[in-house]
Amino acid sequence: MKTARNFGILALVALGLVVLPGGGATLAVLLTLLTLGFFTAIALLGYRLYRQNRMTLDGLEPRQRLVLYGAVGLAFLTFTATRRLFAIGGLGFLAWFLLLAACSYGVFWVYMRSQRYE
Repeated sequence: MKTARNFGILALVALGLVVLPGGGATLAVLLTLLTLGFFTAIALLGYRLYRQNRMTLDGLEPRQRLVLYGAVGLAFLTFTATRRLFAIGGLGFLAWFLLLAACSYGVFWVYMRSQRYE
């Protein structure tokens, strides 16, 4: 019964956003705030991970550090260009996906290289 009540409340809020004047603009503002909060949380997590693993990062070879920081930077640029890439169509989505796949592989490559004992 509690689940049905919660679903009903959520449905009424959604209906209000759709039907009431200015609901679309309000929804756009809420989604923008959610997006900003999400990316702020990711930035704080990245900063915290950097602070906790600074010694490990400094211990990487210069080539590994270059690949790691380049992959993270390319991921930020790809996320920034998401709207433009998606506006292109299927080819833009493919480029977006391949860029993120390359970033993921770069981070994976650095991790695997750093775990080797030579």
